[in-house]
Amino acid sequence: MFITETQIRIHYALTDQMGWVYYGHYAQFYEIGRTEAIRQIGFTYKEIEALGIIMPVVDIHSRFLRPAKYDDLITVKTTLQEMPTHFKIVFHSKIYNQHDELLNTGVVSLFFVDAKTMKRCDMPEELKHKLMGYFS
Repeated sequence: MFITETQIRIHYALTDQMGWVYYGHYAQFYEIGRTEAIRQIGFTYKEIEALGIIMPVVDIHSRFLRPAKYDDLITVKTTLQEMPTHFKIVFHSKIYNQHDELLNTGVVSLFFVDAKTMKRCDMPEELKHKLMGYFS
C-alpha cells in the first residue's frame, strides 16, 4: 500500500456563500493529492505525458461528511490500496481538517491511454517499477 499526505489551505475563492467549500472543488483536491502522490513515488504527470500516455478520469465517487470551511488547513490523504493492473489505476482519498476530523472520502479511477491512438494501454513500465517497492 502507498499513502501520501498533502496539505491545502482553504481560501475565499473555494467557498460558497455559507463559507463552506463548494462541493465541486473536492475533485480538484483529489487531483492535487494524486499529482503529489505520483511525485512522491518519483515520477510526475509531465513525465508520463512525455511518454505519450494520458490519464483521463473514468470514474469518481465522493462522500461528504462535514464541510471544509474558509481558512481550514485540510490534509488530503491519498492511497493506492493495491498495485495498479494493466490500464487502470485507482486512488482513494480522505480529506481531514486541522482538527483531524474526517470531512470527505473519494475514490477516483483513471485509465492509462495512448495519446496518439486514444486507446487504453498498460501502465508505463517506469511507473510500474517505482510502485513495485510499495506492494509485496
